[in-house]
Amino acid sequence: MPRAADTSDSTPQAPVQAQGSSSEAGGSTNSPTDPPASPSITPSAVADQITQDQSPPTPASTGQAVNSNNFVANSPSKNSANLDSIGRMIGKSSSRSQLGVGPVRQPHHLHVFSTKHNTHITLTSPSRQPLISVSSGTIGFRKAMRGSYDAAYQLGSYVMGRIQQQGLLTQIHQLEIVLRDFGPGREAVTKILLGTEGKNIRGLVVRVCDATRLKFGGTRGKKPRRLG
Repeated sequence: MPRAADTSDSTPQAPVQAQGSSSEAGGSTNSPTDPPASPSITPSAVADQITQDQSPPTPASTGQAVNSNNFVANSPSKNSANLDSIGRMIGKSSSRSQLGVGPVRQPHHLHVFSTKHNTHITLTSPSRQPLISVSSGTIGFRKAMRGSYDAAYQLGSYVMGRIQQQGLLTQIHQLEIVLRDFGPGREAVTKILLGTEGKNIRGLVVRVCDATRLKFGGTRGKKPRRLG
């Protein structure tokens, strides 16, 4: 029986040998499966890269806005320094006048101390010096009449007249009303300020406060009076 012919040796090898011969002949043609050639690294290139990494970032690289005066808008140290300089400038009186801000005027104070037995009214300067100090007894009321509503009303009207007679309206730029205790004179003086007698003072009032004393503990109170 005849033997089968061997077909493995019959495969042509000419194309493979041709590719090998062409690569050897050219010397520069790479096959698609060959890895790319690595670039050459010199010591000078390494030194240049280290210098670039150690250099500080510029405003253009960090995205910060720079104006014509080389001021970095997003720099907190620059902004805080400018705010400190503005604060020091405002604190000086000369700089306040240059900025168009006038001096701070301290107000006068009108103290109304109203008890159930008497009413005291005192007008003080911004330095707390008394300018007018009167009570119901000053205008002629005696004994129990000093604590009445009528006495307090007449006292308030008298004080408004004294302020105009002494020319204090030109000196008073701001006025604070300080009320103390809850006698009949408290409401009487309030009516004076809201009426025709206080029309020249009413526009100068910037604040109304209560200075009534509050007792926390303390000594034993006086026993209540019992009649009959």
